[in-house]
Amino acid sequence: MKINIYHILFILLCCLPKSWAIAQESIGGMVLDAESKQRIGKVFIVNKTTGENTYNNSKGEFNLTLKPGDIIIANKENYHGDTISYAGAKALIINLKRKTIAIAPVTVMGRVSPEEILARRREEYNKAYRLADPGDFVSVGQNGAGLSIDAVYNYFSREGKNARRLTKYFQKEYEDNYIDIVFTRELVRGVTGLEGEPLDNFMIRYRPEYNFVLTADRYQLVKYIKTKYEYFKHIPYIKPLPDLKEIDLNLEN
Repeated sequence: MKINIYHILFILLCCLPKSWAIAQESIGGMVLDAESKQRIGKVFIVNKTTGENTYNNSKGEFNLTLKPGDIIIANKENYHGDTISYAGAKALIINLKRKTIAIAPVTVMGRVSPEEILARRREEYNKAYRLADPGDFVSVGQNGAGLSIDAVYNYFSREGKNARRLTKYFQKEYEDNYIDIVFTRELVRGVTGLEGEPLDNFMIRYRPEYNFVLTADRYQLVKYIKTKYEYFKHIPYIKPLPDLKEIDLNLEN
């Protein structure tokens, strides 16, 4: 009789303790600015205990599957991250403190590099990285080659899917940080002479792709900025459109 992967997964799921499903429930929450108490949107929220993660909406609202004792982490650009332990409340309120910038933007001494940030993520979320890449499905032992049940289960489990989403987010965070290091306001200002809102618009509209920045030398980067500036001079006051919502076509999710 031929047994496929899904038969194995069905058997494993049937053997899981019922307490897993009973203990966890979907909890609604909201993220607020700690000072103004206004709602904050586009906050990345992760249940570090299970790996489940999500972004809240423009109203600051979100939902997560939680059980008492789960560790929740919230992160947003220009805000200090917050870590809390879920105690069983019916609603979860997260307050984030805005970062204060006390140094000039050109001062980069002591700045953490994108590589260091990614290394910290790998260390802090090592379980997620292990689940995201569980290894070969086929294991070799004394009795020959066989199917690795642990690898198969970890890959197709809910935790495995959440882990892959989380590690993809960290990779995107690394790429964005790398672009910020190379494509700076100081460089664009020096090449174009732009200041204020026009400079902000240019930085957003013509932000380069990671693959280009990764391989471009300074000459190529300056040439790129000059070329885009020629387009920009004709329509300098058109503000960039908001990002379109990404459509996930990955059939495994």
